[in-house]
Amino acid sequence: MKSREAFSLLFKIGRLERKKIKEEEGKRESEVERERRRRRNKEKIKLLSRLALASVSEISAGTAASQNAEVGESLSTRLQSLFSSVFSSIFGHSQNQQEEEREEMATRNQAAVNGQQRGAAFAAGKPKATDAPGDAKNRKALEDIGNLVNLRIADGKAITRPITRSFGAQLLANAQAVAATNKNVLKQVVLPANGAAKKKPAIRNPKPEVVIDITSPITEQKENQGKNKSHASSFKRNVHSLTYVLSARSKVACGIIDIDAADIENELFMVEYVEDLYKFYKHHEKVCSPQDYMSSQVEINAKMRAILVDWLIEVHHKFELMPETLYLTMFIIDRFLSMKSVQRKELQLVGVSAMLIASKYEEIWAPEVNDFICISDRAYTREEILRMEKGILNKLDWSLTFPTPYVFIVRFLKAAVSDKEMEYMTFFFAELALMHYSMVMYCPSLFAASAVYAARCTLKKTPLWSKTLEYHTGYLEKHLLECAKLMIGYHSSATDSKLTVVYRKYSKEELGGVALRSPATKSVGDMKALA
Repeated sequence: MKSREAFSLLFKIGRLERKKIKEEEGKRESEVERERRRRRNKEKIKLLSRLALASVSEISAGTAASQNAEVGESLSTRLQSLFSSVFSSIFGHSQNQQEEEREEMATRNQAAVNGQQRGAAFAAGKPKATDAPGDAKNRKALEDIGNLVNLRIADGKAITRPITRSFGAQLLANAQAVAATNKNVLKQVVLPANGAAKKKPAIRNPKPEVVIDITSPITEQKENQGKNKSHASSFKRNVHSLTYVLSARSKVACGIIDIDAADIENELFMVEYVEDLYKFYKHHEKVCSPQDYMSSQVEINAKMRAILVDWLIEVHHKFELMPETLYLTMFIIDRFLSMKSVQRKELQLVGVSAMLIASKYEEIWAPEVNDFICISDRAYTREEILRMEKGILNKLDWSLTFPTPYVFIVRFLKAAVSDKEMEYMTFFFAELALMHYSMVMYCPSLFAASAVYAARCTLKKTPLWSKTLEYHTGYLEKHLLECAKLMIGYHSSATDSKLTVVYRKYSKEELGGVALRSPATKSVGDMKALA
């Protein structure tokens, strides 16, 4: 008896423990299920929001078909009815889901207490309450997956596949394409209201249903503004100022070629302002040009300067820097030497630091300090180069914007209607003249015009100096004779000079081999006769 009582007591205790375990499992399952349903509701809200946007787009696409119809409802009324149906369907589903959760939790708790099967509890429980019979038709056997919506389009075919992102985008694209090609057909996508899937047949009446274009006022205004801007910009390109027209007519009357006519449509050339810019350059070059400074230097002379420039031209060529960098380097060197006395051992340091500054000013990818240390055979340390760089900038008051000869050479070559050979020859004379200290006394514009004149003499161009060149350079032929003679003399003596970097550079085929051409000695004799 005692053993039976103990066994029955243990059986009762075990049964109670199993009930507790089942109750705990039921609670955990209800929490998990509640979280799942919450996620499904969020997904359902997102999908219905996308569908609402798709319906708005359909309404906008069908506006073209209803332009001649009378507007029966206001914009605010249609929007309110549309979005009220959307959000009522969304939140109606949410309330239904909460009621279903409560009923399922009650049935599961009852099943745990009575020890019955889960399926029997659902069979014995009350049926789920639905707001409309259409909701039961849209629900699957197990549970609502939350993204099935019946869509009926104009041809009568229903779409019951899940509304994914790609499928929704495809529906919207197809709707817009059909609305653009067939403006008389109005396709409608009606959202289910309060959980019921209500379908409306497509309307193919000659008088289509009035649809309010939501974005038409703003869109039309923006389109009109864009058209006006494009028309104004095109009109602005074709119309020029009165000053430009009068100057162009006066040039033609004087036999001067309009060298900027081909660049009118290109805004980067600044055709209407380019002549004013070069007038400013010619005025500014007289203010900042370095003066005769070699007499004030104690330890350096013109020959040392020539050696330094010859080496810098080679460094510039090896680093493949822009032409502007070389001419700005020479301006910095001459300007600094005219303001401060430099020792002989620091002359190369001045040149290296000046090219470093010019590279930072002109280049996109400037060489680093270590590159200049290596190219100078480690004659100077990093600290010395940076210290000299700071000293040069402070001495120049950080003023580096200066019209170098390169700025004028580019403009004057355009006035000369030059080809590649003439360009190479002009730059050959310019770089050859940079080494000689006697050329410092000439202003950059006269320096550039003389280089162009010397190149035309060497290549035997006719005429040597035209009306167009006189107009754009501001110099007559007699003003260039002295400087051009010096340049041609440098060319004739380049083969015998010890400083041959420029001569070897322009003797290569990639630069036209212009240095190998015979110097214009006969033209020099004609220049002397003119002088």
